[in-house]
Amino acid sequence: MTKVLAFISRKGGSGKTTNAVNLATTLQSRRKKVMLVETDTNYTLNSLRKLELFKKKITIDKNFPIVGSEDNRVASEIEILRKRNDFDYIIIDSAGKTTDQGIRELCLESDMVIITTSLTQNDLLVAYQTVKDLLPAKDIKPDLKLYILPNRIHSHTRMRTVREVLKHLNADLIDTYVPQRKLFTSPSTIKPEKRYRSVATQIIKHLNE
Repeated sequence: MTKVLAFISRKGGSGKTTNAVNLATTLQSRRKKVMLVETDTNYTLNSLRKLELFKKKITIDKNFPIVGSEDNRVASEIEILRKRNDFDYIIIDSAGKTTDQGIRELCLESDMVIITTSLTQNDLLVAYQTVKDLLPAKDIKPDLKLYILPNRIHSHTRMRTVREVLKHLNADLIDTYVPQRKLFTSPSTIKPEKRYRSVATQIIKHLNE
C-alpha cells in the first residue's frame, strides 16, 4: 500500500526540498518505487533532473518520476495516485507559501508530515506556527504522524540538546538530525547521498511504527 510523506513548512529555505530529494534517492537505491511531487510552481526539481540528465548525456530517464502540482490540487491528485497503488512511497515537497486550506487537505491525504527546522529563533517560530496550523488536521485524522526533522544542525551538537530546544513544538521528533554540510544542501535527483541513509532509516522507522 502506498505511503504518503509530505514535507511542510511555512517558510522557504527550511530544508523541505533537499530532504525530500535525499529521501527519494535513498529509497530508490533500496529498490523502492518512489514518486516525488513538488508544488512550487517554479518546478525547480524537474529542471534540476533535466540538467543532470543533460550533463551525464542520458537520454532515457529511468529514475523516480518528479511530478509538478499546485497547492490547490495536490491533495486530490494524491488521493487518485494512492488508489492506483503504483508506488511504495509518494513524497511531497510542498511550497513555502501554501494556503491554510491546502495544508489541511494535504495532511488529510498524508500518512506522515515532516516539518524541517534548524535551531535558529526564526526557524523555531515558523516551525511552531506550522505545527499549530497542522493540529486541526490531526484532530480529524488522529493516526496522522506529525514529526519534526532537525535540519542544518552543527555536527558536534548532541541529540539531547536538540531535543531540549525542540520539546515545546508539540510534535514528535525524528530521532536524528541532518548536519549542516554542503553535501546535504546540494542533492542530486539521480545519485543517492550515502550519508543520508541513517536519516532516511529513522524517517521510515517512525512512519511504520
